[in-house]
Amino acid sequence: MSSDLLDAMTALEKDKGISKEVLIDALEAALISAYKRNFNQAQNVRVDINEGLGQIKVFARKEIVETVEDQRLQISLEQAKAINPHYELEDTVEIEVTPKNFGRIAAQTAKQVVTQRVREAERGVIFSEYIDREDDIMTGIVQRLDHRYIYVDLGRVEALLPLTEQMPNESYHPHDRIKVYLTKVENTTKGPSIMVSRTHPGLLKRLFELEVPEIFDGTVEIKSIAREAGDRSKIAVHAEDAAVDPVGSCVGQKGARVQTIVNELKGEKIDIVRWSEDPVTYVANSLSPSKVLKVIVDEENKATTVVVPDYQLSLAIGKRGQNARLAAKLTGWKIDIKSESDALEQGLLSESDNHEESLLESEELPSDFDESEEQKSNTEDE
Repeated sequence: MSSDLLDAMTALEKDKGISKEVLIDALEAALISAYKRNFNQAQNVRVDINEGLGQIKVFARKEIVETVEDQRLQISLEQAKAINPHYELEDTVEIEVTPKNFGRIAAQTAKQVVTQRVREAERGVIFSEYIDREDDIMTGIVQRLDHRYIYVDLGRVEALLPLTEQMPNESYHPHDRIKVYLTKVENTTKGPSIMVSRTHPGLLKRLFELEVPEIFDGTVEIKSIAREAGDRSKIAVHAEDAAVDPVGSCVGQKGARVQTIVNELKGEKIDIVRWSEDPVTYVANSLSPSKVLKVIVDEENKATTVVVPDYQLSLAIGKRGQNARLAAKLTGWKIDIKSESDALEQGLLSESDNHEESLLESEELPSDFDESEEQKSNTEDE
């Protein structure tokens, strides 16, 4: 074995992180294949590579039997004892069968196979690196676009962003830097295949973990996320420590933290609500920014009837029913919204109820939120 080949393996181990042992194993398999193919041998052989001396030897492995039926695979006890008197039946004897011109023929074949194994090993290294990033967020650079995918460079591999995982309010151009969520990492014959998303709720969760230290360290927990990518999302948060305001932590000073996430998602609106184990409170909070007067819970059918002031009915339902739909996804409860006047007619609300008191406990509205404008927008859309 030439010193150049050994030097090349050492360099590959250093530069690409591919174990030298993996390369030696690949080389041994290649040499066995080369021996059998070039010398028309079908016997069981082993290749020994001496790295220090740079020598390659081929040994035929034969089983010791009483009666030899196949001389390529078997040897008699008498012949075996002539080699070593300590051999017994069913032992394996190794006999060197290295051809004189084996080195030149084997080297040509070995280089081809080793190159293939190196490529496979390198793919394995890349796969191992990215499989640990599945369900995580990464920053990539848009490389090119076609009618099916956007190809995003993640460093050592190109990820695929399918059309269905692209945000409808975004346009993508080559060299754009975007954050993507790794949804699937697979090892294929052509190398690692990575699918990414801009619409997955997990992207929103990871962005909050990046921007909100209290979420990253576990002080504040994200309980649930409902998202209609590019338009609106709702996120329910909770803190075990009563002294910690989970909503305020996510919003940040003057809304700085949530605004960073909104900017990354190109203006997607985000409602941050306080989670509660009480379905009445939780459902009321989930319908933010609408005020809620009463929540009637049907535990058996996991359904609720929510009463809101007449002037806030369109706000509670939202554009195309979006606010109610997201609230139902967030809480896992069916939500039927009724106006105050309808609830009175149907006996769901009595005159003695305090109609002015809202059940809403959350604080997600920004300081400059104009409720009348939001309600007007919802009404016009309907």
